[in-house]
Amino acid sequence: MKNSPIGVFDSGLGGLTALKQLRQDLPHEDFIYFGDTARLPYGGKEREELLTLAGTDIALLESFGVKAILIACGTVSSVILPSIQKNYDFPLLGVIESAVAAAAKATKNRKVGIWATEASIRSGAYEQGLREQGVGTTVAIPCPKLVPLIEGGHTDPFDPKVRQAVDEYLEPILKEGCDTLILGCTHFPLLESAIYARAGKKLHLINVGQESARSLKKVLQERELLQESGGSVRYYVSGPKEEFIRMGSRFMKEELEGKVESADAEQFRK
Repeated sequence: MKNSPIGVFDSGLGGLTALKQLRQDLPHEDFIYFGDTARLPYGGKEREELLTLAGTDIALLESFGVKAILIACGTVSSVILPSIQKNYDFPLLGVIESAVAAAAKATKNRKVGIWATEASIRSGAYEQGLREQGVGTTVAIPCPKLVPLIEGGHTDPFDPKVRQAVDEYLEPILKEGCDTLILGCTHFPLLESAIYARAGKKLHLINVGQESARSLKKVLQERELLQESGGSVRYYVSGPKEEFIRMGSRFMKEELEGKVESADAEQFRK
């Protein structure tokens, strides 16, 4: 079990923000990454469909004999994770709890903004978690424009489409005086430069992918499941590979050409 790989999945490129941190923190671990690019975005989907999507994604990763799975998707983490964790006998982590704890620790004025998908905002998971941590003011903003922009390769802070979307979603956060912003979808840290260009460094950004990766490391340490040698990554996507390879290579700072394979999670539909 100790030498089994770790699974990571998201609807597309966003989960690479978590994978990058995992590789830094756990250099001797082997990883299986699945980007469900054929069925993205997850953010506008209803609970029942998310249950089906997550179920097939997890089953695909289980077929590789993984010892743990990080759900690097804010939507799945916020809407259905608590109701499905009991169905699995290995660690199944999401991105909510660790991000909320980090935001509560970071904020000085107890005002925290949240950018997330529409489904995540509807669930109220981030807001509830922050209330439990004693945060007095939360400003939750659904950001439906961002995932399509990022998956389409639009991340440059000088890109007019990026600037327009970032300005739109930042306005209520800055107007309320929030000093901390949870980037509640693992895609969103790819826009950090654009956010800082608009808001400056005074706004503390919480990268949910990074925080969840650190939580997973702690869980594996506690269960004595850390691998002592290894360090490979296998990438799978359900849609066309070209854009994932182009954007993923840029973000991971390594050439992914020849390292990305096709996989169909639908084959695991029950």
